[in-house]
Parts: sequence; structure tokens; C-alpha cells
Amino acid sequence: AVIHTHSTFATLLSIVRIGIPIIMEEMYIFLGGEIDVSEFGKAHTEEIGQTALQALGLKNAALLANHGVIVCGKSLDHVVKFSELVEKLAKIYWGAKQIGEPKIISREHIERFQKLYEGLFASYPRLKNKKS
Repeated sequence: AVIHTHSTFATLLSIVRIGIPIIMEEMYIFLGGEIDVSEFGKAHTEEIGQTALQALGLKNAALLANHGVIVCGKSLDHVVKFSELVEKLAKIYWGAKQIGEPKIISREHIERFQKLYEGLFASYPRLKNKKS
């Protein structure tokens, strides 16, 4: 399933072309890693679809430059939850940037999340189980 939204904070970040680095473990566990911003693509064209695919890679979410969010998952339930998570993370990241420089989670800790994901969340699928 795929969902496209224009949620406020995620769209705000897409307009200034700021992706969301891994600031919380749930990003890695459920979305597959950081949330990248696509190149700009004209709405309602194949071009925006191609730029979205490139930004997604093997992850479940990406910001569409100057346009919003695209989220993928194995079911409608997953994409709704993932899109809510993207907006929550965008709000948190934006807020953190207002008061300081957000601390990004280290690669070492991300590898621990991979083990946690494989042990506890494997039934809550990403597009592909792969380290980002």
C-alpha cells in the first residue's frame, strides 16, 4: 500500500529540503532509516514518481520536495501508522532544531536496533529487511 499526504511539519521540511536523520529508534525499526528528500518533480507526472522511488530506496518513507510525504507498507494499516509516525518525527525534529542541534543516533546503536527489529518487529514489515 502507498499513501501520499501533505502533513504540515513534514511538508514544511520538504519545502526547505531538509530530511530527517535517525533521531529515534522507531525510525529505523519501522521506516528503515532516515527520511530523505526527493529531487523536485512536477506533480501528477511520471517524473515525481521516479524521484519518489529514488528517495525511498528500500525504506518506507520519503519527503517529496516542495510537495509532501510518500509512505509505503504492506497494508493500509501500516501506511497510515507510518505516515502518522513521519509527521510526529518531523514535529520532533523541527522542535529540536529550534532549541539546539539534534543529536543523531550512532551507527553502533542503529546496529542494535537491527537486532531488536529482527527479534521483535519482523512481522511489522518494511519494504525489505536491510540495514540502511
